[in-house]
Amino acid sequence: MLLQVEDLHTQFFTSRGVVRAVDGVTFHVDAGETLGVVGESGCGKTITALSILRLIPDPGRITSGRILFRGRDVTKMTDEEIRDFRGNDVAMIFQDPMTSLNPVTRIGSQIEEAMTAHERFTETVARPRVIELLKRVRVPAAESRVKDYPHQFSGGMRQRAMIAMGLSNEPDLLIADEPTTALDVTVQAEIIQLMKQLNRELGAAMMLITHNMALVASLCQRIIVMYAGRIVEEGPVEQIFNSPQHPYTWSLLRSVPRVDEARKDRLVSIRGMPPDLTQPPPGCKFHPRCPFVIDKCRVDPEPRLEEVAAGQVARCWVLMRNAREESVEAAKQSALSREAAEKLKEAPAAEVGGG
Repeated sequence: MLLQVEDLHTQFFTSRGVVRAVDGVTFHVDAGETLGVVGESGCGKTITALSILRLIPDPGRITSGRILFRGRDVTKMTDEEIRDFRGNDVAMIFQDPMTSLNPVTRIGSQIEEAMTAHERFTETVARPRVIELLKRVRVPAAESRVKDYPHQFSGGMRQRAMIAMGLSNEPDLLIADEPTTALDVTVQAEIIQLMKQLNRELGAAMMLITHNMALVASLCQRIIVMYAGRIVEEGPVEQIFNSPQHPYTWSLLRSVPRVDEARKDRLVSIRGMPPDLTQPPPGCKFHPRCPFVIDKCRVDPEPRLEEVAAGQVARCWVLMRNAREESVEAAKQSALSREAAEKLKEAPAAEVGGG
């Protein structure tokens, strides 16, 4: 096992109260695996990734839990150890490449600095390697583009440069935070194909944070669904897509149009907004927005993650298979009621009156 996160709590101490951004998260990433982490904005995806690298901005901090990378606890590393850990062992591709790249430094110099700063490569080795990396991520005319500044690159090219920087020290785990955000559909498809190819060629593990379900379906073997700082469902991608058991996962998948099936149903919109994490609702945090809520969801403590199928776990009192059964039964009862009403209309008056 490459990465093991155990009962991680990351909190922000603000004037409005304590924001429980990551609230008891446990998961793992195996060597060579691609893990997808999905959920709405504010669900804790990015803060979980930043916690792994110990890059939590003030006023936040990791309050408890363990982050084990090859058996070493990242939360107990010294400042020098954590600097070596970042980039060499784990690298991160940030969400907005324009704000992540230095606007007054050439692209080639920034990638070279990422290699020499971690002392993985000498300056003599790093310099020619920059062009090799840009070619690997399909930047055309890499020999001349290496001297360009970030503003001379398009959005897609900047994202490729960030991927090249992340790969520069050959990390064992690459964390990609929304790598296709703000890119047009054509460029998104190119980045997806690029990451798929790099994953096959390099064999590095990848943790993909995204809203893009197509990206998850294309790249990932397993998926984690987060809501309000907690994991609500986890399992193999194909299994989760075909049989989601948590109502939030079901709603997420039903809110996205799919081209692989001729669905006639309307897309589902998830009503309301994610909860305020300084004052989360009692019971299940999703219950104010859940279409299948029952009284137990509102008052009982949130259930633990329980196995719902082989390799699949979910945190819910009303699993989708039960909700479907109840819906089918309700539909049957409704049909029977309509049939009974029709018969009642057709029955002679004597029969209706009973006399």
